[in-house]
Formats: sequence, C-alpha cells, structure tokens
Amino acid sequence: MEEIKNYIDGDWQTSSAEEHLDVTNPATGETLGRVPLSTPGEVDQAAQAAATAFVDWRRTPAVERVQYLFKLKNLLEANFEELSRTITLENGKTLGESRGELRRAIENVEVALGIPTLMQGYISEDIAHGIDEFMIRQPIGVGAAICPFNFPVMIPFWFMPYALACGNTYVVKPSEKVPFTMVKVFELLEEVGFPKGVVNMVNGSKDTVEAILEHPTIRAISFVGSTPVAKHVYAQAAANGKRAQVQGGAKNPIIVMPDADLDMSTRIVADSAFGNAGQRCLAASLAITVGQSSNGFAEAIAAAAAKRVIGSGLDEGVEMGPVITPDSKARIQSLIQEGESEGAKVLVDGRDPKVEGYEKGNFIGPTVLDGVPKEGELFKTEIFGPVLGLMHVDTIEDAIELVNTGNYGNMASLFTSSGAAARQFRYEAEVGNIGINIGVAAPMAFFPFSGWRDSFFGTLHGQGRDAVEFYTQEKVVVERWPKEWTRKF
Repeated sequence: MEEIKNYIDGDWQTSSAEEHLDVTNPATGETLGRVPLSTPGEVDQAAQAAATAFVDWRRTPAVERVQYLFKLKNLLEANFEELSRTITLENGKTLGESRGELRRAIENVEVALGIPTLMQGYISEDIAHGIDEFMIRQPIGVGAAICPFNFPVMIPFWFMPYALACGNTYVVKPSEKVPFTMVKVFELLEEVGFPKGVVNMVNGSKDTVEAILEHPTIRAISFVGSTPVAKHVYAQAAANGKRAQVQGGAKNPIIVMPDADLDMSTRIVADSAFGNAGQRCLAASLAITVGQSSNGFAEAIAAAAAKRVIGSGLDEGVEMGPVITPDSKARIQSLIQEGESEGAKVLVDGRDPKVEGYEKGNFIGPTVLDGVPKEGELFKTEIFGPVLGLMHVDTIEDAIELVNTGNYGNMASLFTSSGAAARQFRYEAEVGNIGINIGVAAPMAFFPFSGWRDSFFGTLHGQGRDAVEFYTQEKVVVERWPKEWTRKF
C-alpha cells in the first residue's frame, strides 16, 4: 500500500505524522494508499524552505520564471491521460470530466505565461517640476493553497501558476481525500527543475491547515471549501495578518423562462445538476420555472435524470460517477429525506441505486424533488450531490427575488430567448457568476472566478488579473533627480 510523501525543499520526505488516513476509490471502496496528517513542524519546514528560496526566485527575471511554466505545460500535455485517470480513480468523476478539469488547469498555466505583461506597473512623468512617480508590482513572499477534493488539479492551478510567475514561492496542501493527483503534479514540477524550495507540498487535515494559517512566514492564503470552514479560514488568516481569497459554498439557482428552448434547457440543466455527481461549486441545485414553463420542464428534467447512466468513471458510456465518501452519501440521502418530509415530491429517487459490479461504491443516482418550500432545508442548504430541487413562480421578478434571498452568491443562470429578460437578470441577480443559457458559468482562466456573499470572502478572486494582483504588492516610487546633484559626479 503506497504511503503518500510530502515534497519539501526539493525532496520527497516520509512524514513523521503519527496518524494516517486511508485514501479510497469511491467507485469500488478499494484502498489506494495512505496519506499522512502532517505535523506543524513539517509545515514550518516547508514554509522556511519557501522563504529561503524566495530570496533568489524573486530576483529571477519574469521572462525566465515563465520558462519553467512553459516546461510544465508541455509535461502536463504529455502526461494528460495518466493524470486524468488518476483524478478519476481517487475522485470518482468520469474520465471525460477529469480530462475537462485538467484542460482547465493547463489553461491557467497558459494565462500565467503572460506575467511579463500582466505584472507591469505604470508611470507618470512630471507630477511636479522634475518629479516622476511610478507604481511597480513586487511579489509578496510565500503563498499557500488549501485545496478541496472535488477538483484535485484544477483548483490548485487557479492559484499556483500565478504565484510562481509573479516571483513568489509556494506551499500546497491537497485534500486528504484525493492526494495522488498532486503527487503526480509535483513529480512533474520536480522534472521541470524548479529551484529547491520554490514549490512545496504538505499533506494533512485540520491541524495542518491551522499550522498554515498561523505560520508567520506564509503571507497569502488561497482556499476553496464549505462556507463554515471558509469563514474560519478567512478570520484566522486576517487575525494573523495574511491576505486571503476564500471561496465558500454555493446554492446555484437556474431560472427557466416560458420562452426558453425546452430541449436545450433540459439537457444543459441536467449536465449542470448531475455532472461530477453534483460535487462542484457551480452545480445547479435549484431550477425555478416561471409561468407556463412549469408545464413541461418538470417532466423533461425528470426523464433526463432517470435515464442518466451511473457507474465507475473509468467505464465506457458512464455519465455520472459516485460521491466522494460513504459519509457524503449518507448526508445527501438524509437531505433528500428531509426535503421529502418538508413536502417536496420526489419525482426521481436516486437513493441506494444498484450498480452491478460496484456494490461497495458511494453511488447516489440523480434525484429530482418538485415543490421545494422556500422555508425548507433544501432551499437553504448546499447539498453537494446530484440532487435538483424544483420551484415554481409567476414572474421573472419573483424568480430573481428567490435568487437574492439565499445566503450564497456563487452562480445563477437564466434560460430564455429574450434579450430584455437576460439583461434584467444579469443586472439584478446578486451573484458573482452569471449564466445566460449556460448551465455551468465557469469563467475562462483569464477572467476571475467570482463569488458574492457567503460564497466568497476577500476582495481578489482566483485566476486572471485578480490572481496577479493578489500575489503582488504595489510599490509607489516618487523620484527627483536635480541637475545640480548630477553635476557633482
């Protein structure tokens, strides 16, 4: 059984941790290996190595730093299929979904290659007689990413390539549920030849996270996870004087207007709600039908859910894999039961499906509940599973009010053929990512991955220019060079 190692100061190190967790394949229940719950001392070792490496790395010209990322991109492409299979093995998503995730990670590397331009400052001559003023961007030092299980490679790459390209050094804490993908990524980082200490990986769980949040050398924290944990991470980071970008949970509503294309809307909403087994922060979890759209949409989405093929993500033809752990499965089933108890009608029941050959897997089938009450848990709670709740209102104004009533503000989408309705929606909906006839409004790497309210804590988001600003600090210089001083030399 493989035991996961940490990568610190350019070396693979066996952790001194006394406690380890099993890493399992969620489709089969098979144990893949063991991951250490690393000690605060190992976090300190990684942070100190990164701080030492920062001295020379920040002095490496940006045009030279990005050459390492060029090599990394080529290695990710060369190892694309192996990495994708690893994601599926430990996360459970389909191989197609894993390939899509890895492609998004590579796109972030490609955007970070533009750092020589993206990191530029600006200048104004003669702000007063003979005085010039300019702003330059400098790296902040050591950054760290605390990563979730649902996107083992993409989410670390929202942050790390930008941090490195800007001249920072880095520590990654992968999810203890899916550590193997980052092991393979760090093997590629080692092959790239980054100087020792520039990139580091420390595995672990809660205590490891706390050590990262408290370490005085780590200046910036990037986090993605549930809102309760996000609030804690943000508060601790701030209390310890760190800048932080902290992505929380979501409850993403989709509005279906009477003039929407029913077939297209159904297909896209099904992919949004049930793709990745609903375990993504942009998964649709509520579908709000407006007026006459309720007549056909409920039946159509129920039919799409019922025929979706579930199984191991490595098997041909499978459209949805398992959820990550038995605990996740039990929690999702409990929420389905609670929704039914609150008065919602179960149109498609995915509890305890039988998947031949994978009886030990954490499978839940696509589930659709109609008539979710506004006061109920299914309206308020992030389920993080393949469960879609249906609600019905009379007008788009009523639908937007529902969108804005919830605590979260990650994504909302509208399906319509009306430009006026689309404009009203994008103008009034209080969320950070808007989709118009789009089921998963995932921004490209050159746009920020936005989020509002309880879905995000901080100012600057991951990806694109926001990431560049987050991983640099501005320095303003005011200069005067009198001629009489120059004549002395």
